[in-house]
Amino acid sequence: MNFKRSLSLTLAALSLTGTLAACSADASAPQSQSPAVPAVSPLTSVQTQEAKTPKYVFLFIGDGMSYPQFQAASDYLGALADTGSDDILDGNVPLTFMNFPVAGSAVTYDSSSFCPDSASTATSISTGYKTYSGSINVDETGTISYETIAEQLHAQKGYSVGVITSVNLNHATPAAFYAHQASRNDYYDIGLELIDSGFEYFAGGGLLKPTGAEGDQADLYALAEKAGYHVVKTQAEAEQVTGGPVVIIDEHLADSDAMAYEIDRTDDMWALADYVEKGIEVLSQDKDGFFMMCEGGKIDWACHANDAASTIHDTQALADAVQVAIDFAKEHADETLILVTSDHETGGLTIGFAGTDYDTYLDLLESQKISYAKFDSDYVAKYKENNTSFDEVMKDVTALFGLKTEGAEDDTLVLTAYELDKLKAAYEATMDAGRADADPANQAEYVLYGSYEPLSVTITHILNNKSGVNFASYAHTGLPVAVFALGSGQDLFEGFYDNTQVYHKLAGLLGVK
Repeated sequence: MNFKRSLSLTLAALSLTGTLAACSADASAPQSQSPAVPAVSPLTSVQTQEAKTPKYVFLFIGDGMSYPQFQAASDYLGALADTGSDDILDGNVPLTFMNFPVAGSAVTYDSSSFCPDSASTATSISTGYKTYSGSINVDETGTISYETIAEQLHAQKGYSVGVITSVNLNHATPAAFYAHQASRNDYYDIGLELIDSGFEYFAGGGLLKPTGAEGDQADLYALAEKAGYHVVKTQAEAEQVTGGPVVIIDEHLADSDAMAYEIDRTDDMWALADYVEKGIEVLSQDKDGFFMMCEGGKIDWACHANDAASTIHDTQALADAVQVAIDFAKEHADETLILVTSDHETGGLTIGFAGTDYDTYLDLLESQKISYAKFDSDYVAKYKENNTSFDEVMKDVTALFGLKTEGAEDDTLVLTAYELDKLKAAYEATMDAGRADADPANQAEYVLYGSYEPLSVTITHILNNKSGVNFASYAHTGLPVAVFALGSGQDLFEGFYDNTQVYHKLAGLLGVK
């Protein structure tokens, strides 16, 4: 989906969210009693309010998406829409969920770190418990399993359940709604739990290690078919799906068998929003209601790689998926709840850079036409194979990222001498056949390139900085995340609280134990 269409969707959503908020405010059925909060939570009780128990619950998780990610996307849209009249900034363009009537904030630390991982933080959201980084729905000893909100709704309330992600279906965040493993890396065992869950709808990226770590175990897709799932691997087949249980794997898998980055997606390829729309079709057949978790997982991947343009595009893709839920809620205003949150922040993204003082030039990011990952696979690999000269490489860099070695004096995409030296050094590091991957113990090397291709990450660093944004890390950070709410029970999610409270507020509202 291009940004002009996304901008139209965003503007169209502004009045709709206000309408839905007014409808949900009229709900008056008593709230179910919340279960007790575990000792690990800093809060001892859950807010209560009068609200009708929602029949349809959407939980959107932007992996790695904190305030800087969605604000950068909003500012970028504003920069593109800016008329530039009289040098007066027109402002940003809020993403769909940024106009929800309720906004809260959640802290994200886990049992082992203030900069936690997706496994532990998604566990907090789905079960209300803290655990170690790397663990999924088990305690710190790895011996006690926690039941998830999705499992409880499925078993206790008869809700249908859908799990959608732009990354792998057995990756940490989606797994946190159906699996229980001491290690997030036990992909095969997680896949077995996916099959055993009985959930009606899975969609997105492919399963990691589908035949086990050594490739010698029964194929997970075959086991899913045997268990009664319809496994779909083409878009044409997916379009024909009308019911579950079904596992839909995106036909156009990219890096690590995940969906393509939004910046690389063509119009003939399904977006995250399409999988939400199909999920609603499948799950709506159940009269008892449904719970859908949708993860924008490649926001996190792009931030790890310090690729601001890809981050912004995938954040917008999540907002477009949220719009599908908003459209559904228009017809079910008093029985739908939509939450948009995150597990943690990734990359230490900032809007502002030392080299641009108080200025930003976010429209420069429009010059980037390809993700770092696709540039690596489609271009950098060939440079190495053909020993391509720097001058030839620069032709692609100009075409795909806008950066150039010469041009008009006021052309902000022209490389300075400092930037050109950095890019040449990165090119030489990439082309050095004897160079091993960056070693975190080599501080200078790691700060420059992280674990990424030197040429690719340096290109995005330069373009980021020219636009006025910057990253502080290749890893996760300890920033709090936003919690946006729209619909029945929305007021419960106002305030500043621990991420475990997302579960407890939901469980109390939905009446599960």
